[in-house]
Amino acid sequence: MKEALEKFEAYLDRPIEYRARFFIVLLVLPLLASFFAPLWNISMQAPQYPQGLEVDVFSYKVVGGNEGKDVPEINNLNHYIGMAPIEGELLKDLEWIPFLLGLLAILTLRAAAIGNIRTLVDLAVLYGFVCAFLAFRFWFHLYTLGHNLDPKAPVNVDPFMPAMFGSKQIANFYITSLPQVGAIGVMVTVGGIFLITLWHLGRGFRDNRRAAAKKTTTSPA
Repeated sequence: MKEALEKFEAYLDRPIEYRARFFIVLLVLPLLASFFAPLWNISMQAPQYPQGLEVDVFSYKVVGGNEGKDVPEINNLNHYIGMAPIEGELLKDLEWIPFLLGLLAILTLRAAAIGNIRTLVDLAVLYGFVCAFLAFRFWFHLYTLGHNLDPKAPVNVDPFMPAMFGSKQIANFYITSLPQVGAIGVMVTVGGIFLITLWHLGRGFRDNRRAAAKKTTTSPA
């Protein structure tokens, strides 16, 4: 067991395959889409809004549909049911998300340039943590919006969970929340990093098994 662990440790210090480095560099491109394309879109349909209302969430800003007019209209609706407006504290995360994504891009390029397999494993773990954290923050903000309602609001509604992914009927509004090009780009990068990491680890496992089998075969009876 000790010998196997030592071999695995030694394998982690081996450089990343050159062809894998090329693909890692390419995986930075879809990640960069998150700086220019929306990450998420939330749309609302109701009889009194035949054209619907929608919000695009970018990594650094929130943009309403109808040339930005939908955000104030949604905030007016939020006021009637005691929900916080889409502004201020709610958008604090958008101040640091671009820096976080930029740091991931830099670390990915560094791994492609001078990294070893250990670096690649660390990068995959970091991507997994960041994605889980951002998903949690998104869920938390939606949960807070739907549950921290002002009891003095003109219209009293029961606490609810807004749609995070997919569609949901809330009162007379049909709300759809779906990822957009920016988020899909991040998912492609994360999936690619995971696959390249698993490929390296799988190859190391196979090499160790072959070496062990060869040792057993050539050992004297």
